[in-house]
Amino acid sequence: MKRFGHGLVLGKFYPPHAGHHHLVRTARDRCERLTVLVCAASVESVPLADRVAWMREVHPDVRVVGAVDDTRMDLTDPAIWDAHMAVFTAAVPEPVDAVFTSESYGAELARRFGAASVLVDPDRTLFPVSGTAVRKDPVGCWDFLEPPVRAALTRRIVVLGAESTGTTTLARALTEHYRARGGGWAQTRYVAEYGREFSEQKLAALRGRWPDAQWEDVVFTTDDFPVIAEAQNAREEEAARVGSPVLFCDTDSFATTVWHERYVGGRNPLVEDIADRARHHLWLLTDHEGVAFEDDGLRDGEELRPWMTDRFRAELTRTGREFIEVTGGHQERLEAAVAAVDAVLDTGWNFAAPLPERR
Repeated sequence: MKRFGHGLVLGKFYPPHAGHHHLVRTARDRCERLTVLVCAASVESVPLADRVAWMREVHPDVRVVGAVDDTRMDLTDPAIWDAHMAVFTAAVPEPVDAVFTSESYGAELARRFGAASVLVDPDRTLFPVSGTAVRKDPVGCWDFLEPPVRAALTRRIVVLGAESTGTTTLARALTEHYRARGGGWAQTRYVAEYGREFSEQKLAALRGRWPDAQWEDVVFTTDDFPVIAEAQNAREEEAARVGSPVLFCDTDSFATTVWHERYVGGRNPLVEDIADRARHHLWLLTDHEGVAFEDDGLRDGEELRPWMTDRFRAELTRTGREFIEVTGGHQERLEAAVAAVDAVLDTGWNFAAPLPERR
């Protein structure tokens, strides 16, 4: 039997981690119903809506609500407490029977709600992590993060280029390079080019009607490309949820906009919108020079490679995407790519500092 009727868990969840989730699950098990109140300050760099969505996904059996709280914390100032409570009770107006926290202020917070105070692992012995630690070192805290937070923090790197310019080879080599670093990097993922899979399916379907059909007989329509772009985005999101802090993508939905030009001509605004909704941090453009063209049965554009390289370069520049071009032999390309990826990772995650606290 549950001990409490209505329980409350309150926090910034900036970002949520394993300690937060343990607190919520403990409270849920001891209450008939539980409300989780996510409070975010305007100065913080993770939107309130994202934090609420993350908590709802991880805890679908509790009620999660959000509120903006721009009052600094000062546990010694009754007026500051009153200002916070005005925000809390506006978001959770129902009576609260128990307040669950891992913080020293739990007793006073519960008293002000007229509720019992329940402390859960205040010394962080079960999950030695905090929001401060995650913001300072996401990589070191990666194992304490749930899939939606990982997906939001993962640095996504795209390798793109014209046909037969080594994009797949480079993307796979980068994946293996970072996996070999071990630790949190061991789960580094690679996302294959969905457009190739889609092309194989189109050719197979055509041969089902016409057994002698060849690649040059396949016809693409403008409606094919949003399908490809959406599937590419979805597969990247799935991989980012379970991988390491870096993800390597063999082309992406942005590249699909140029492939649309290649096979159909002109632009498709829907594909461009899908590409703009994706989250990527660096593009590696593979040069066609010095790479022999290999016809693997799904390629027919050797003479178009210079044009495509130029189009990728022009569109990356026009849209303001961060990119480098990789040239030379495979090892030279890999070394340049690793240096560029490391530079992205070295910039960190740049969490804005929360409001100052006085305890």
